[in-house]
Amino acid sequence: MILYEYPFNERIRTYLRLETLFRRLGTLLDREDTVDHHFALTTIFELLEVAARVDLKTDVLKDLERQKQLLDSLRDHPTISQSILNDVVQQVDRCLAGLGAQAGKIGQTLIDNEWLAALRNRIAIPAGTCSFDLPAYRAWQHLPAGQRQADLARWVEVLTPLGESVLLLLGLLRDGGQTQKFVAMRGQFQQTLPTGRSFQLLRLQLDDQAGVVPEISANRLMVSVRMMRCEPDGRIQPAAGDAAEHVAFDLTLCG
Repeated sequence: MILYEYPFNERIRTYLRLETLFRRLGTLLDREDTVDHHFALTTIFELLEVAARVDLKTDVLKDLERQKQLLDSLRDHPTISQSILNDVVQQVDRCLAGLGAQAGKIGQTLIDNEWLAALRNRIAIPAGTCSFDLPAYRAWQHLPAGQRQADLARWVEVLTPLGESVLLLLGLLRDGGQTQKFVAMRGQFQQTLPTGRSFQLLRLQLDDQAGVVPEISANRLMVSVRMMRCEPDGRIQPAAGDAAEHVAFDLTLCG
């Protein structure tokens, strides 16, 4: 199965971008090759770009507080495991404490680091980190892998409270969704959303052998999915016509 996600608002769109970057960074940090560490630094700079939004920290803290209030309201509920609930509440509390303890803008110490700032200015330029441009970076690349990993871990630690908070919030959001099975008849599907409900994330899963890609659009009133087929020449065409284009998929709406 291939999972596609579609955010209903800009805040969740930002969270998904951050999640993608943090997961990529986690993979790169475990490796020892110089090229992997180069792209780990590139990912750190991408995270700083996404996190530069002025109200991001406030949004995350508000969402964590909202989740804490919701979880506290489930205390003593007969169908809720209180031990699991306590574990989740503790995770929320740790994220609130970690992110709240950071003064000022997210990643400000990395932005103020002169060595990283010089690298960040050059890394977006094609081959802008050659030795004749940044000899100090060249020297760093020749350090033992363990030392480079230690440097990267120290820089990433500044962003860790944000990463843990975003991953927790997205996990809680996804867990709250209900999955239904649908079929896109002749490659088309539309569903009117229930009134009085506010959704933040759409999740669509379909068989990886279906040979189609979903083109999703959604707002507070309606969800629309159009299945697109990838042609051998690279073009993407609507998958419509005969019964073979009736595509089954799972749809989850998370509020």
